[in-house]
Amino acid sequence: MADSGSLVPEDVRIIRALQIAPRASFASIANVLGVAEGAVSRRYRRLRADGVMRVAGIPDSGALGQSRWMVRLRCRPGSVAAIADALAKRDDVSWVALGAAGSEITCAVRSWTEEQREDLLGHRLPRTAAVLDINASAMLRQFLGGRGHYWAALRGTLTTEQEARLGTEGNPFSEAPVVAREPADLTAADKKLLDVLAADGRAGLVELAAAADLTPGRASRRLHTLLERRVVHIDVEISAAALGYHARAILWLRVHPSAVKSVGRALAEEPEIAFVAAVSGPYNIHAVAHCHDLDELFEFTSDRIGSLSGLQSMEVSPILKHVKQAGTLLSGARLVAPL
Repeated sequence: MADSGSLVPEDVRIIRALQIAPRASFASIANVLGVAEGAVSRRYRRLRADGVMRVAGIPDSGALGQSRWMVRLRCRPGSVAAIADALAKRDDVSWVALGAAGSEITCAVRSWTEEQREDLLGHRLPRTAAVLDINASAMLRQFLGGRGHYWAALRGTLTTEQEARLGTEGNPFSEAPVVAREPADLTAADKKLLDVLAADGRAGLVELAAAADLTPGRASRRLHTLLERRVVHIDVEISAAALGYHARAILWLRVHPSAVKSVGRALAEEPEIAFVAAVSGPYNIHAVAHCHDLDELFEFTSDRIGSLSGLQSMEVSPILKHVKQAGTLLSGARLVAPL
């Protein structure tokens, strides 16, 4: 597993370039960075093989009219690992982490149907003897994470001119409802395209066309439509530990209702924040923070978050083990590509 000490600046520059333009050709990236195309290709393949990063197409259930939920499970000691692993194997669970000294699981559920969500939250988990309590919060507005809105920790790695030359494919999205008012309908070909992109977000048009039984031209147009309607976004998943961020925490904020938008937008600008959303329930903002160590986490939460106008209270739950992120399983700090 590569760590922050073994990643050279060129590796980080390539990761940043892919954040901005995840499907850009190696030739284009090499031209912007001023290096050889072969060097970019080799470094990218090594970063993937080492589990430092993955480029994947992440489907958005909200674009299909389905809601998303953040779920907190309080479990009996000694049972969380088995429950977390079982949740991580489910296609409708996209994020799983262990916190609260090993007695709590936080997961993100993106069920495609109400029946699927009810089966998990209303029947299966409550009947699990090791689960002591369930708290599910609906996601109301996403300020950072997904849909091409990338983690800002690498901001400044490239110059403004270099980023402009790479284009705007992966640039932050404008805020929109989590659940689309006009849901998209997927064709059989669309579903096949999404399957290929889930395994490799940089899959070529020939591969996409072959999987969906389309011509490359039609595959290109369908992909453009899916991206434009935000049915899928091409995400660059990064191992935070590989970049030297070893203290991660789940944050639950109670904010005055009039300040939810301003606090959410302010958090989205912080380099330490990898995800932030407004949610239902007593804690109305949920966020994930990445810091280099616990001292930095303390300074960040007490000084910069603690001073935000409208904040009433905050719970900081250090992550003991990250099991799944954005649909990608983790083995330790290593991202594991699906078979």
